[in-house]
Amino acid sequence: MLDLTFEPPKPKVIAGAKYDWELVIGLEVHAQVSSNAKLFSGASTKFGNEPNSNVAFVDAAMPGMLPVINEYCVAQAVRTGLGINAEINKWSAFDRKNYFYPDLPQGYQISQLYHPIVGEGEIIVDMGPGVARKVRIERIHLEQDAGKSIHDMDPNMSFVDLNRTGVALMEIVSRPDIRGPEEAAAYVGKLRQILRYLGTCDGNMQNGNLRCDVNVSICRQGAYEKFIETGDFGHLGTRCEIKNMNSMRFIQQAIEYEARRQIQIVEGGGKVDQETRLYDPDKGETRSMRSKEEAHDYRYFPCPDLLPLEIDDSFIDDIRDSLPELPDQKKARFVTELGLSEYDASVLTAEVEAADYFEAVAAGRDGKLSANWVINELFGRLKKDDKDITDSPVSPEQLGKIVGLISSDAISGKIAKDLFEIVYTEGGDPEAIVEERGMKQVTDTGAIEAAVIEVIEANPAQVEKAKANPKLAGWFVGQVMKATGGKANPKAVNELVMAKLGL
Repeated sequence: MLDLTFEPPKPKVIAGAKYDWELVIGLEVHAQVSSNAKLFSGASTKFGNEPNSNVAFVDAAMPGMLPVINEYCVAQAVRTGLGINAEINKWSAFDRKNYFYPDLPQGYQISQLYHPIVGEGEIIVDMGPGVARKVRIERIHLEQDAGKSIHDMDPNMSFVDLNRTGVALMEIVSRPDIRGPEEAAAYVGKLRQILRYLGTCDGNMQNGNLRCDVNVSICRQGAYEKFIETGDFGHLGTRCEIKNMNSMRFIQQAIEYEARRQIQIVEGGGKVDQETRLYDPDKGETRSMRSKEEAHDYRYFPCPDLLPLEIDDSFIDDIRDSLPELPDQKKARFVTELGLSEYDASVLTAEVEAADYFEAVAAGRDGKLSANWVINELFGRLKKDDKDITDSPVSPEQLGKIVGLISSDAISGKIAKDLFEIVYTEGGDPEAIVEERGMKQVTDTGAIEAAVIEVIEANPAQVEKAKANPKLAGWFVGQVMKATGGKANPKAVNELVMAKLGL
């Protein structure tokens, strides 16, 4: 593993008119389980289907329909728990969370309040080279999603789409360990990364497959430390929950605004109401949605339609044995085995697809050279063309061959860039292209020496300047490379130029 320094949380301090205030943040992340079927029915979870086309009888709350647990969703929750080093509860149970809303046809949501499937764990959040923080996870529980109310199709009507009703969610609840907007975004980013590596959630925030509720409160300096010592939430301010955040940038903006709003209320002699709020990105502000409910408001009780969920050690062990190499492990391996810098390893492991691509390029080749070409040439070009790594016109096999041609001195770095452009725009086998288009590097020292002598003899005035100032010898190297069409070995050219000039 990498040598990390774990720093205590550094609170974001906001100066009010009277006092300095610190932020205390906890997140409830709702991650849609990667499953083709819903939590309690066989209905499809495919995004973008026609409204109300992914609905089974139990999803629509038809009389007499009973839920049947999807074992694969259970396995995905356990897999997630193991991925964050959490306690797996071999006995868990489902409860009914009762509330009435048009897109909740049953009049209740099946969730796990009292006995979640996953207990305490932790997320290691990267906060800069060699620096990390631990955010404690309180629990992960399974629950079914609600449907979607649509209000913008007709000014006089609202519509209900039940396609999401019953889709399996993992609610991942953190402790109030997060102390600033940037740290909150970094935490969500790291959690998303882990989920995508595990394959338990695709992390698509735009489609709502990963969204979070942000709990924000403020406190005077020193109060948080007392909370940590005693566990007494009375040391912290009243929290407000900002619902359904699906953007890292909006998460940060909402926290900033909400903290300043609470400071203004408290310093004005008012009292912060515990409530649920929404963030309006157009106005850059949060607004009240409803007063914050407590558990008793939902009248939770054990779901009478479902037996307790019991899993055994073999079920857990089989999942543990199938876990992939996780991002922190992969990053450490890239640094120690392939000689990458920590920064390059972080870039390459940020997305699982990028890591897989790089590994295919670097297989049996120079790791650092492979990393340079993936990060600088490929990623740079993809960003310019607004493409994703999964849409890359250059396959890892093609880029790997380019790297191999450079390593074997078959082509120079300059020729490699020309070759990359050809492969990117036209496709083809890099090795065949080099042969067909005569792009091989000239390594014959006799031919290079002849070119060097020709350039030197044609430029006597420049020779005198170079002898007076050896730094100008690079001009001759450039002229030789130009004369050979960039095919001469740059190292050999440089050595011969220096020798012929007597430098």
